[in-house]
Formats: sequence, structure tokens, C-alpha cells
Amino acid sequence: MHKQVITILLILLFYRSISQEYYLQAYAPFSKDIPTPEQFLHYPVGEWHTRHDQIIAYFEHLAKISDNAELIDYGKTYEGRRLVILVIADKTLLQNNEQIRTEHLQYIQNQSNAKKITDQKLIVYLGHNIHGNEPSGGESAMLTAYTLLSSQKPEIKEWLNKGIIFIDPVINPDGRERHTLWANTHRAFPANSDPNDIEHNEMWPGGRSNHYWFDLNRDLLLAIHPESKARLDWFHLWYPNITTDHHEMGKNQSFFFEPKSKFGLQKEIIPKENHYTLNPLFEKAFAKTMDSIGNFYFSGEIFDATYPGYGSTYMDLHGSLALLFEQAGARGIVQETENQTLSFSFTIRNQYLMALTTLKTAFANQAMLLEYQKEFFSSAFLQAKKDPVKAYVFGDFNDKNRTKAFIDLLLQHKIDVFELNQSINQGGKQFNAGEAFVVPTAQLQYRMVQSIFETYQNFADSAWYDASAWSLVHFYNMPYAGSSSAVSMGKKISETENLYKANPTEKADYAYLVNWCDNNSAAFLAAMHQANIKCYSAFKPFVSYIMGQQYKWGYGTLMIPVSLQSIDATKLHGIIAEVAQKTNTEVKAVNSGFSAEGSHLGSGNFRVLEAPKVLLIVHGSVSGYEAGEMWHFFDQKLHYPLTKIRMEQFRRIDLEKYNTLIMVSGSYSELDTSDKNRIALWLQKGNTLITTRTANLWAISNQLAHEKLVEINKSENKDETKAILRLPYTEAEARAGAKEIGGAIFKASIDITHPIGFGYTQTEIPVYRNSGVFLQASINPYSTVLKYSSSPLINGYISQYNLNNYLMPSASVVVSPAGAGRIIMMADNPIFRASWIGTERLLYNSIFLGHQISVPSY
Repeated sequence: MHKQVITILLILLFYRSISQEYYLQAYAPFSKDIPTPEQFLHYPVGEWHTRHDQIIAYFEHLAKISDNAELIDYGKTYEGRRLVILVIADKTLLQNNEQIRTEHLQYIQNQSNAKKITDQKLIVYLGHNIHGNEPSGGESAMLTAYTLLSSQKPEIKEWLNKGIIFIDPVINPDGRERHTLWANTHRAFPANSDPNDIEHNEMWPGGRSNHYWFDLNRDLLLAIHPESKARLDWFHLWYPNITTDHHEMGKNQSFFFEPKSKFGLQKEIIPKENHYTLNPLFEKAFAKTMDSIGNFYFSGEIFDATYPGYGSTYMDLHGSLALLFEQAGARGIVQETENQTLSFSFTIRNQYLMALTTLKTAFANQAMLLEYQKEFFSSAFLQAKKDPVKAYVFGDFNDKNRTKAFIDLLLQHKIDVFELNQSINQGGKQFNAGEAFVVPTAQLQYRMVQSIFETYQNFADSAWYDASAWSLVHFYNMPYAGSSSAVSMGKKISETENLYKANPTEKADYAYLVNWCDNNSAAFLAAMHQANIKCYSAFKPFVSYIMGQQYKWGYGTLMIPVSLQSIDATKLHGIIAEVAQKTNTEVKAVNSGFSAEGSHLGSGNFRVLEAPKVLLIVHGSVSGYEAGEMWHFFDQKLHYPLTKIRMEQFRRIDLEKYNTLIMVSGSYSELDTSDKNRIALWLQKGNTLITTRTANLWAISNQLAHEKLVEINKSENKDETKAILRLPYTEAEARAGAKEIGGAIFKASIDITHPIGFGYTQTEIPVYRNSGVFLQASINPYSTVLKYSSSPLINGYISQYNLNNYLMPSASVVVSPAGAGRIIMMADNPIFRASWIGTERLLYNSIFLGHQISVPSY
């Protein structure tokens, strides 16, 4: 009790005396013409969580009153919030910033007209708050901006003459606003430091993620969200020499700064100078700053730099020195931790001091940083020359929209892409001119080409902070091959808007046909359901005549009859033509039901598709990330309604209003026996339950699905048990990590005659796995849709034990009968981070065709 009273008194004393001097005293004196954040906000930084619009308003004010600042908008979030950067430099540099940008690119790319190094300006980017509930960075950004524009120290003025500084205060405004509202709404007076208080415990899903509950810090490589796309566009305009990434971590930690852990690939694609020369230089400077104020810190032990999609690693692949900072987070105004009473102000001060130390060290080593980036891009061509692969050829003539989407991603990363000039057979695959494309390895973005196309199976370590596989060509299930010799290239691709455009839809008197292989066909079907247009799916291939020519149609082909609609033929054509144009979907008009081969259009092999009415359980024990991925999938991919309900709301809703229920990863411990019985009865009536990853465990343990998990016979593992008798304690964590599958890509065989496999043309596809849920292949031979191949590993890490005993015997997708209904069980997440374009078809087949699936008895 005595300790609690002292703690409260200390908190009260601190918050009565908090002032800007706590942060800024080292950089005084300051100009009276520039208002401090406290003067503008009318409260000291750290007393409240500052709203995103207030931060922008302060930056706008600084840009208005200072000749050395300019505010630029570089994008918007899903919720319409502005993404801004405050540009700071001496006014003469600001007036010529476009010339400086051009000269910077000419120099680092070693162009013949580049000016010498002494004429170059340093480009620095300070990035904050990519995780919305890690707010100290956003607050410190205001202090950094104020210091650079107001401090009268000669050192600061010198920086503004030697380079251009970009301050991005909030990379994730939507998430920050969610957290800011929570923290300010639950702020106590006096501040409550009890970790159990509601202020320190956000409601699901928390403010870490963006609007759709995605972790934006994993998205730079994947480039799915508007925040990331806008940031990439800006980054590729400037290629800064230094970038910072200000984060927070668990409250019981101290402070982390670079270098990161050395774990990862045996083949390093980032130059050794980054890790062994530049990072130690800054590490010493950061340590000196922390020592001067008595703060504790560490470096080099965690946060491996292998995944190229973080804000602190993507930039490393472009010659920047990307610096990660992780401050223990107060998650409120003040909180008790194992180490100290951690205040919001304390966390802000540390972020601020690291930003200023970064600038000081960067400008003191300006020539080294400029030369490093120049050498980085020069070495790209040298590395490409040594690479046995001279070009990658790719393309899927069955799905031009998916190929187009992959090219969009390559162009987002400024990778050079060309049309294939001559048809070739490479690696046993046929690539035709006019349908395939070429990416040469000899280009500035050689290392990005490596990241997207190369696969790795040999690693220096088995513990991973995130994924161990990210070859995006597999994410798109894109046919490709590497060539050891130069490939004949045609026109360079600069944009994809006109790369592939579906032909206008002719008016049909009988029916319309749509190729289900096309990646956009699901969005087309979703729009048809929204317009109450009756659609059928072909459950067997057929060949039709169109304008005297034969066309082959595969499993799942959409057939839209004219005479069976509730509207006339002219109105029907208008709706179909408009949707086809919006979704870039090729729709063929046929004027006869006669087929040259296979079933005629009136056959029972064409089955009517029921409009899905979909329910998704969220909140509680449900994974926020996976729920957000599902929400994003319906909103942004299908443009189709999805009803999201909170876990506690489930027992109050009328299940009969829905024919499809989705349960993503979660324990679902909140659901009781009566909830389970309601779902069981609902399934018996012919409805569809889709479960992913750990939701399968709930379905099996509650006996809704009569499937099993892979089990290992312990008696078969005597040799391994005998070998592991005694091990050093320090190896325990590493060995535990080796048992995990943090994210790897595997080959799986798919039944393309099953409705879940409709639209696939190859019987093997790449699948992403990052869980320990291993479904046993069903005893019913018709139920296992997707099973791992006998030699499954494509890319990433998996222990030999997990590979042999768990993965290879297991299935990725199983359909389990449940009365007249069915449970579609997916051991893996088919829409992982909205980036697995190649397996999202498994999901939309489940949604749109699921009700037509019956599991034959065996």
C-alpha cells in the first residue's frame, strides 16, 4: 500500500511539472517565431494522445510560417485521412528540390551526367507510427519538426543546408485514430498506472492495424493497401540515403536500435557494409545518446532483416540505410512495468532523441552514405552478371487479368518488364509472344528481382521473426522460368491500363459464357448476384460454337441464360456489358444451346448458383488479422456484402438468414454447447461452413466435422527421442523456433474436377503455410480437394521432422459432409495478407459454389 501511494504521488508530481524543456533542452535556444507543439495544441506533448488531424494541423502551420518547411500530401487512407510529409531544408534547397532530386538520382544511379559527390545533398526520411497503437513516434515527430525549424544551434542550421529532411508523422492514420480515441476516452485523472486498467487494454482488434485490420509493416513488398502504395510511390521518387522506422514493443522491454539479428538467409542480398560498417557506426552514436540520459537499451539480438517487406528492410534493398527503433510502450499515459513506471512522455523523448541522433550521425557521415548508395546500385549490375539466371519469363495465357495484376506489382517496385518478342519453351514450359513477359536480371532493381523470383531452402538459422518465404511469383501462382541466356525482348511495359482489355460484350439471344479461369470472374459473378441475374456453373467441360469458331470451356464456366431471367434481353445485355467493362471480364455471346462437344447448355451439368448470404464471426478469440483479410476480400476483391458479427452477438442472430458461415482462426471458446448445436442443425439443412486454420480444431473437437488431425506414432520416433537426452539451456528458444513453420511455400496437388478446384488448369499449385494445423486426408476419397505433394517444399524453412511426419501426410483442403450441408476445411489461409492471388480462388469457389457441393458416400 505504501508503494502504491508513493507511485501515485510521483505520477502527480511529474504531470504537474511536464514541459517542453523535458524534451528540448539540449537544442535551445529556440526562435520565438515558431510555436512549440505545446503552444499550438494547448497542452504539453505527452499529456494527451494527439489526434491525427491535430498533428497535420501543426505541420500545416509550420509550413505556413516557415520558409524552411513545406507540407506535401502523398496519399489517402481507406477512411479518407491524409498521408502527409513535412519537408524541411534551407529555403534555397526547398525552392530547388526537384533539381536536387534529379541530381540525387543521377548520382546514386551512376549516370554519366551526374555531379560530383561534394555537390550532392543528403536525403533523409524519418518515418513514424506504422502501427497505430505505437503512438510515441507520431508525438515525437512534432518535436523533431519544431527543433529543426526553431533551434538556433549552428549544427541544426548546417543540417538544413546539407540535405533535405522528410518527416512522415503517421504512416497509419486510421489505426492511430482508433488507438487515440481509446486512450483519450479512458484516460484517468490522476493517470492510472495499473496495467489492468482499461486504458492499457484496447478492445479487439486494437489500433495496431489499418482500416481492414492489416499489419502495414508487412505490406511494403506486397503493396496491397493505399498507404503502402502511396509510400512506395514517394520512396521511388527520392531513394533516401537514410530512413528511420519508429516502433514500440512490449512494456517490459527497454529500447532497441540497429543492428538487427544476423539470423536469416545464407545468401545475403543486402551488402555486408550495411550490417558490418554503417550499422555499427550509428549503433555507437545511439548508445552514446542513451548513456547520456541513463537509459537502458540493447541491439543485435532480435528483429531479423530477412523479410524484405518491412519499413526497416525494404529500404535496405534500395541502397538506403534503414534504421529500426523499438521503444517499450506505455500504452497509455503511464503504466507500471517490471522495470519502472513507464510514462508516455518518456517514450516520446527517447524516439525524439533517436531521430536527432540519426540526423547528427548521418550528416557527419554524408559522403560515406552517398557513396554507399551509389555503389549499391552499381553492384546490382555486377551481381547480375555473375548470376546464372539472365532473365525470367512469365505469363499465364489462361488468366490475363492475374498476369496483369502481377505486372502491376512489378511496376510498383520499379522493376523493368518487357514483352516477350519470340515464343520460347523454357524449363519445360511454353511461353508465347504476345502472351508472356520478360524481366531481365541486369537492372537497377536486381535485388528486388531476386526477392520476387528466387526461392531459398538453405538458411543460417531456423528461428524467424516472420516469414521465411516471400517469392511473390508463387503468391500469384504464376507460370515462370529462369533463362541462363538473354531472351528476345520487345516493348518495355510502363503501365498496364491498356495491356489487356476485354472485348466489348455482344448482345446474345440465347446465353452468355464467362471463362471461370479468369481472376476477375468471381467479381463479375458477385455483381450478377447483386443484380439478381440468374447464373449457372458448368460442372463438366464443353466446346461451343461462337461465330463459326469452336471455343473450349472448362470446369466452372459461367452460363447466363437469356430467356430464364426476370428482365428482357436488352436490359440484361446492358447490365452484363457494364459489369464486364468494370471488371475487365471477357463475356462471349452464344445464340444456340448446342455444344460441339460435351453437354449442351440445357444439361443438368449446368447448375444454378445461389447467391451467397455470408456471415463472419469477429471479436473475442478470433484472429483480427484473418478476420480483416476476409473483410478486405469481400470489400475490395468481390465488392460483395459480408455481415460481420461480434462473438457475443452470435446467439442472438437468426442463422436462417444466411447460407454461408465463415470462421477464421480462433479458439471460439466463447461459443457454448447451444451455439454448437445451432450450427449443427443449420448445417443439416444444407448450408455451408468454411473454416480456416485453427477454426478447424474447433470444428473437429466439437464433432461438427468428422475429420481428423495428423497424429504421429510415438513408437516410430525412438531414435530421435534417444538422441535428445541433454541439451544446453541456451539452445531451448532456438530449438523451439525450429519446430515452427513461420511462413513457407509448398506444392500441393489439387482436384480440378472438384468445385473447390474449378478454374485451375494445373494439377499442382503453390500453397502458403504458417501454422501447425495438419488436417489428415479424408477417408472419403472424394473429400480431399488439396493435398501436399510428395516433395512439397518450394521456398522457406521447415524442419525435416515436420516435413516428413506432419506436412506430407496432410491435406490443405478437405470437404466434410454435414447432413445436407458441408464444412469446407482449409488448413491454410488462402488469402494470407490479401497477397495470395493464386489461392484466393479456393475461397471464392467455396463461397459461390459451396452450396452445390455434395460429398459422395464411399
